[in-house]
Amino acid sequence: MRTLWLLSASHAVNHAQAAVLPLIYLAIIPEFQLGVAAIAFLSAIGNSAAGIVQLSYAIVTRYLSRRMILGWGGLLFGGGMAIQAAANSLVPFAVANVASRIGGSPQHPVGNALLAEQFPVQRRGFAISAHIAGGNVGTVAVPLLGAWLIAGFGWRWTVVLFGVPAIVLALAIFWLVRESGADRAAARAHGSLRRAFGDILRDRSLRLIFLSTVLASGGRGLGVLNILVPLYLSLVVGVDNLTVALMYTVLVAGSVPSPIIAGWLSDRIGRKPLIIGAYAGGAAALAVFVAAGSNVPGLWLGIVLLGTFNFVESPQLQALLSDVTTPALRDASFAIYFTLAFLSSSLWVIVYGAVVDLIGESAGLPISFVVMAVGFIVAAFVVLPIRIDEGRLRRASAG
Repeated sequence: MRTLWLLSASHAVNHAQAAVLPLIYLAIIPEFQLGVAAIAFLSAIGNSAAGIVQLSYAIVTRYLSRRMILGWGGLLFGGGMAIQAAANSLVPFAVANVASRIGGSPQHPVGNALLAEQFPVQRRGFAISAHIAGGNVGTVAVPLLGAWLIAGFGWRWTVVLFGVPAIVLALAIFWLVRESGADRAAARAHGSLRRAFGDILRDRSLRLIFLSTVLASGGRGLGVLNILVPLYLSLVVGVDNLTVALMYTVLVAGSVPSPIIAGWLSDRIGRKPLIIGAYAGGAAALAVFVAAGSNVPGLWLGIVLLGTFNFVESPQLQALLSDVTTPALRDASFAIYFTLAFLSSSLWVIVYGAVVDLIGESAGLPISFVVMAVGFIVAAFVVLPIRIDEGRLRRASAG
């Protein structure tokens, strides 16, 4: 539980920094005399670097403890964020910014693999969901706080104030987290990394999990849905700005309790039923949201349903992955999973943007939501044939 609390707090800070960066960008544009394209390019570089580097943890975890990776990553993450304050032009700011994003990259693959090792099977769903929900707390809580800090103290002191907690938590992880090293020993005993990747890609269940996350990432709550929903409400439906803000707040607020409740349920009824139910509920929520048109009560119903279902599947898919894979392949499996998840969600956003650019906002955004719903339904069918070795899980739980 100490590990879970520290990782969840670190994840909250990770998301908090991601949530405050758009406000920081708005502040540096006039000071550094930048255009929007420069900020978009910087954001794309940071996202790509943070996504691609996650694949490297398949080999790094063979030689360094997860505690060391998370600790040093946290120091780079917080330090890079704080050092941005010293920048007087785009280039040094960008170097510190990208370094910080890379420092935060172990949070998902390495953090979840550590929780999977430490928690027994019957509590793993809750642990991974609580870790994810902790990050979402940072997303929900920060926008107003960040805006207030920038207005009151300036963007330079704000990045320092957001960087310091990451450094403190990194030091706490160094001192307080313990791990057995059993997974690392199992991975090295299993053979080369090439063999590990080969075994993973030959595993039908793991391939289906990877395919499912690629399909479902197009409608995932954070990173996709939370970007398109406000645009649709404002530009297509014509909802006033205050109502859009309230609806957005309710939407992202669902990202905290929903994964925790789903994790508790999946530990009792199983991962697959919960994931398939989340996919079905997410598709239904998207249908209600689009069908509501300009009907405000219908839109509110759609928002509540989206907040309930569309933040649920990802942590449970990760828990299912930890159940299906073996300790020897756990780190490599998580590395592949998160690399695919990050890159595919970015590609889905590009696709939706191209569709909107081609046929316009009034038709393109609703079509994008329909594509999300179809992706959820197909992903549900992809999950159905996944096989879980119940005997191995019972033996692991007993051990």
